[in-house]
Amino acid sequence: MAFNGTWKVDRNENYDKFMEQLGVNVVKRKLGEHDNLKITIEQTGDKFHLKESSTFRSKEIDFTLGVQFEYTMADGTELIGTWVLEGDILKGTFNRKDNNKLLITTRAVVGGELVQSYSYEGVEAKRIFKKQ
Repeated sequence: MAFNGTWKVDRNENYDKFMEQLGVNVVKRKLGEHDNLKITIEQTGDKFHLKESSTFRSKEIDFTLGVQFEYTMADGTELIGTWVLEGDILKGTFNRKDNNKLLITTRAVVGGELVQSYSYEGVEAKRIFKKQ
């Protein structure tokens, strides 16, 4: 349950390139880099409840490990996929609904920070969050 708590984005690595690869326009990319995203994670067994709040939207997500679900990213990109726990790493495997391309996301607590990593079409990025 290391993920439990409220996490606020502290810094990004290659996030602009990642969003560009997704097809996000330059204005939304610039806004996305400074969205002040805060994620509250509540894990109970294999069930997760997340609250995402940023400058642009608030959203609540419920999922169960290994069970497919749908998710819409802040830019409107629609995904379908699953989260699994691999050791201490939460790994999401998603396909875009519009082109079926694969997006891999991982979350891990490293040195007291939540590191969210993305991989899409050869572009890797990270968002690092500090616990509130």
